[in-house]
Amino acid sequence: MSTLFLFLFQAIFLLKVDGPITPPVAEYIVDGIKYAEKKKAKVLIIELDTPGGLDESMRQIVKQELTSNVPVCVYVYPKGARAVSAGAFVLLAAHKAAMSPGTSVGAAHPVTLQGKMDSIMSKKMENYAASYIRSIAKARGRNAEIAEKMVRSSASFDAEEAYRLKIVDYVTPTLDSLLLLLNGDTVKTAGGKFILKTVDEPIKNIKMTLRQKLLMILSSPNVAYILMMIGIYGLLFELSHPGAIFPGVVGAISLVLAFYSFQTIPVNYAGILLILLGILFFLLDIKIPSHGLLSLSGLLSIAGGSFLMFKGNAPFFTISLWSIILVLGLTLIFFLWILTKAVQAIHRKPVSGKEGLIGETGIAKTNITNEGGWVLVHGELWKAKSSIPVNKGEQVKVQDINGFILYVEPYKEN
Repeated sequence: MSTLFLFLFQAIFLLKVDGPITPPVAEYIVDGIKYAEKKKAKVLIIELDTPGGLDESMRQIVKQELTSNVPVCVYVYPKGARAVSAGAFVLLAAHKAAMSPGTSVGAAHPVTLQGKMDSIMSKKMENYAASYIRSIAKARGRNAEIAEKMVRSSASFDAEEAYRLKIVDYVTPTLDSLLLLLNGDTVKTAGGKFILKTVDEPIKNIKMTLRQKLLMILSSPNVAYILMMIGIYGLLFELSHPGAIFPGVVGAISLVLAFYSFQTIPVNYAGILLILLGILFFLLDIKIPSHGLLSLSGLLSIAGGSFLMFKGNAPFFTISLWSIILVLGLTLIFFLWILTKAVQAIHRKPVSGKEGLIGETGIAKTNITNEGGWVLVHGELWKAKSSIPVNKGEQVKVQDINGFILYVEPYKEN
């Protein structure tokens, strides 16, 4: 195919990725490449700093890079950034790969996010990932042997080593210096061969949409965890106080958002079941006297479920210790408050019915003796008896009730 010159094309487009490679990030990059193709960009640059991410999300990005009609350059930036695990695949799949001094690439051995694999499955995943990264490296004319070492031996390299071993094309400190190096390079894309023109060209940032930003927030394990707990407590409060409405609405919305989050990050549902079991223990402690044993069991169950909820080897898909401590503390306070209210209700003096009259004061409407009389209490006229004679008009205090007869005595202020 004949060589084309990109002076016919438009601006340089720039994407910035700083964090794990998750479904929202994959959508952002894939849509960004498609948008750059639509706008006939001179080159699309992806500034990358990632600790890795989900295999499926990484493959979506790599597939789009390999079939892109516009040149894609992945630049590991700034100093201290990394392109490890899934990020290494994304870097190698670019038409041009660059790193800033002080950055690193590698450690691409596959890991499971749902616990430990058996040896056979682990070997299968390793072989598959090794063949995949070799094919990517060969497609881009990079060192396939070194790329395979990133998978099989979790080898990592700094920027200078990666350049020397022909993993990346450039080592340069800034975006401006990268554009100078790219200028005049020939790149072969799915749309043909192009000579890059990247000097004195406008740069347009492609930012995440509001939807992608929201999904990015929701894909955080800490956010998903807290949303789930808010949802559970909101619904519990609504069930215990019917008609409150607001807690129920907030709880329902939080649970819906939490379950969406569970679709974007790997979840261990055994952890969720332990959390629900812990809340059940707290509820039972309100009804069954256990001297705090059920509450302690509930606290331990929620703690265990919290640690298991996103169990895996990737630290960016785990819940922070402080989030767990916060939730456990609020859970304890919440149920202690409920337990206190329940105990108070049990020991509270009745305020309705006949029993609610005991201890109340009234006015004698007739003389009252042991033979009988009439008294006005709570606006109602009751038949009354008193072992101590009471004159009409005197204030009395109800001591007991038997059927429809009140037993009273003269009221004495302390």
